[in-house]
Amino acid sequence: MAFHEVRFPGDISRSARGGPERRTQIVELASGDEERNASWANSRRRYDVAYGIRRTDDLAAVVAFFEARNGRLHGFRFKDWADFKSCLPSQVPGATDQVIGTGDGSTTQFQLVKRYTSGAQSWTRTITKPVAGTVTIALNGTAQASGWSATTSTGLVTFGTAPGAVIAVTAGFAFDVPVRFDTDAIDVTLDLERLGSITSIPLLEIRR
Repeated sequence: MAFHEVRFPGDISRSARGGPERRTQIVELASGDEERNASWANSRRRYDVAYGIRRTDDLAAVVAFFEARNGRLHGFRFKDWADFKSCLPSQVPGATDQVIGTGDGSTTQFQLVKRYTSGAQSWTRTITKPVAGTVTIALNGTAQASGWSATTSTGLVTFGTAPGAVIAVTAGFAFDVPVRFDTDAIDVTLDLERLGSITSIPLLEIRR
């Protein structure tokens, strides 16, 4: 299998449904109390793009995309319109949005991440598919126009010279979600005049 660095049609993904999923085991005791354990350390996103298909031309675009990916075989990029920035949806990404590491004078590579915080709790998401041309970097709050590069296929930021000790490395970016089709068949009912019914076209986030 391979990953195709191509994005699913944005006009269709805009109306898709879906979001993060977690896996939790819950055991109910005889007393009525519960024991809960997280099976997954990280969430996994699911989407259904059938809701974004309004015309037969949309369907043709999805079928072509599906065939080019060989169904479930190859992964691709997907824009989650509800969560595709290093900042809040209403804001513009900036170089100080997310802390991606602290310099130690020797480390030259840092992984892009996004933190989700509520109260005292937070979860850190690894970002592997930043959008080309959107990554900005700052050191101790000062934007860096050069001296680094970002790999859009992995989300790794590489510095020519390692940031010094205790220097905060921050980043801003837009990003896609790596996904694959979660079906090997597209089930569509057509009539003579317009698009009929589509049961589901599921996508599943790829975790490596």
